[in-house]
Amino acid sequence: MELCSPEKKALIEKVGLHLEQTHSLPPLACRIYAIMILSSNDGFSFDELMRITQASKSTTSTSINLLLQLHFVEFYTKPGDRKRYFRGTGNYLKDVINKYAQAVEKELQIVESVIDFNRKNNPEKFVKNQNIGVVFKDYLIKHKESLAFTLQKMIEFQENNTDQ
Repeated sequence: MELCSPEKKALIEKVGLHLEQTHSLPPLACRIYAIMILSSNDGFSFDELMRITQASKSTTSTSINLLLQLHFVEFYTKPGDRKRYFRGTGNYLKDVINKYAQAVEKELQIVESVIDFNRKNNPEKFVKNQNIGVVFKDYLIKHKESLAFTLQKMIEFQENNTDQ
């Protein structure tokens, strides 16, 4: 990653490793996306990404195509320039929150099913453990509401800053 300060290189590695673990993506795709997250919205040409990552043409191409398919990055052209430039779509954080919200919703449905089952089929257990399930259910509901609120704020921010 020549063209980057040591501090930026370290952060690219840290973000890249996190993306690898959370999204099960190839290391180079994660590094390319991390580079885009940590850079301006101007984007990078294919050749610049190859130089920064010191990766081969085919590996860089494969990684960029994967990121394009996942809608993590987009490409654009500049007038009078035949090159394609790549930049992050700005949807990563919204996508993460949506995934969390879906997981919380699924967990909430499971908890409600368990509570209902125990209420009907294990009345003693239900009475004994009812508060634990209810407390957890309340937590999930509040977490779901918080995620929805945060997502709405992000959408409003993006709508008010359309140049993002």
